[in-house]
Amino acid sequence: MSEEGRPARGSAPRLRLDELLDELQTRIDEVRGARDRLNGLLDAVMSVGRELDLPQVLRGIVEAAVVLVDAEYGALGVISEDQRLAEFLPVGISDGLRSQIGDLPVGHGILGELIRHPQPLRLSELSRHPASYGFPPHHPPMHTFLGVPIRVREDVFGNLYLTQKRGGADFDAEDEAVLSTLAVAAGIAIENARLFEEVRLRERWLEAGTYVTNSLLSGAGEEEVLAGMLERAQDITGADVGVFYLIGGDGELRGSIALGHGAEAHRGIVLPSTRGTLAEAALAQDGLIVLADVQADARLTVQPQRWAGFGPAVAVTASTKDRLSGVLILARRQGRPVFARAEVAALPGFAAQAALALELAQRRRDAEQMSMLEDHDRIARDLHDLAIQRIFATGLTLQSVRPFVDQPEASERLGRAVDGLDDTIKIIRSAIFGLRDHDVPATGSRLRSRAVQTLDEASAGLGFTPALRMEGLLDTDVPPAVADEALAVLAEALTNVARHARATRAEASVVAKDGVLAVAVTDDGVGMPQGGRRSGLRNLAERADKLGGTMRVTPRGPDEPGTRLEWSVPLAPSEP
Repeated sequence: MSEEGRPARGSAPRLRLDELLDELQTRIDEVRGARDRLNGLLDAVMSVGRELDLPQVLRGIVEAAVVLVDAEYGALGVISEDQRLAEFLPVGISDGLRSQIGDLPVGHGILGELIRHPQPLRLSELSRHPASYGFPPHHPPMHTFLGVPIRVREDVFGNLYLTQKRGGADFDAEDEAVLSTLAVAAGIAIENARLFEEVRLRERWLEAGTYVTNSLLSGAGEEEVLAGMLERAQDITGADVGVFYLIGGDGELRGSIALGHGAEAHRGIVLPSTRGTLAEAALAQDGLIVLADVQADARLTVQPQRWAGFGPAVAVTASTKDRLSGVLILARRQGRPVFARAEVAALPGFAAQAALALELAQRRRDAEQMSMLEDHDRIARDLHDLAIQRIFATGLTLQSVRPFVDQPEASERLGRAVDGLDDTIKIIRSAIFGLRDHDVPATGSRLRSRAVQTLDEASAGLGFTPALRMEGLLDTDVPPAVADEALAVLAEALTNVARHARATRAEASVVAKDGVLAVAVTDDGVGMPQGGRRSGLRNLAERADKLGGTMRVTPRGPDEPGTRLEWSVPLAPSEP
């Protein structure tokens, strides 16, 4: 070989050395890259583990994932209980572009594939996968794809989605391993954040329950407190509308309170029963029901249009062992996520606490009402038995003295004094009527107050105010129909005294005792004339006979002028 054709001495070893040095440098770069990636992974794990606020944790996870695998776009999708995307947190897309794209994905296509099959998925070209069906308008082009599930213990919480590896390369096995490692750390961080959030939720529910209890027991109005309860429940759960149905003792819907979006359609609802409403559905499900789409629920047949535009809803009964107070309903607008179990776990306890507070407040009001009614009854009894009788006796004394007064001026003054005493008796009786009018429930016979009113009306024709004695449970034991007859008898008897007896004094009594209602009217008049017309008395006798009772008219006494009329009927129907 010519000297020109021979390689220079020592060139071959030098070439091999350069190749070795290049390979060594490559290995060093790989080790340095692996070290840098490992350090980045450790930093990412530490950063996501430091946060306890769940939204911040989720944002930190997806931002760390994009950096670790050098992706242009990334997202984290949170899976709801109905296996759809409840939340979707994208990174790499500006707010302006996001608004142009429109609604966020709910879990179709490739995203849904990872929900249905929670295993790592790597793709060189998104469009070639059978589950892919393209992107919406204005969406940036995406080709390479890497997705891994995030598990919290055994449950899949969501998925990490990475697209468009920078430099045009495909995601490799190392990228998948790094992202899977990050997903494990993310699951731990998410569990810690969720536990912290659950504790914070329980604290907020306890604060809301304390507000309801303190407000009701401090004397605040029921409607005001229920509105405050709805406001707090909406704030805690993020509901768009809150409704509280008030349930009566017979299962009727006696009203409703509502706050929030479209609340006007849910206020003041009164129905004979809860049938066909969300309240019935809650009562049928042991007190708690969660709906994914309330407006499409077939059980709502009574005015379902009230729920138009709403989707997720939750309803819970507010009840104690002895009493059902109502049903609390919270709803979100259509398209928003379903109420998660953690969000409503404390809701039954909150509703039960509210129901207990409502019952205690009602019992306190009942006790206060009974105390007030007892005071009213005592005052009325004292006024009737003491004040009126003394004034009446004083008036009689003055009337008896009047014939012995010779001077006309003095006699006139005595007459005015007697009239003043009669007016005073009327005023006191009106006060008694007012006191007892509030004691009687609207469903009773109101015989006591109506008897006082009958005597007041008869006073004008008599020229004086007759005495009245009442005894027994007249407003509760006497049926309304019997009370009407007794009042008619009382009015007719006093009218007869005014027309025919020429009396200066009269006494009436209405007594319910031993299953009998007895009405008696006594006067100090001229007595029953022989052969006089008795059509009025015949009418009273017919009224007694119709009710299975009796009537009799007798002289007042052997040595006393006047007449006594006694009319009595049984309070219970006679046996056939």
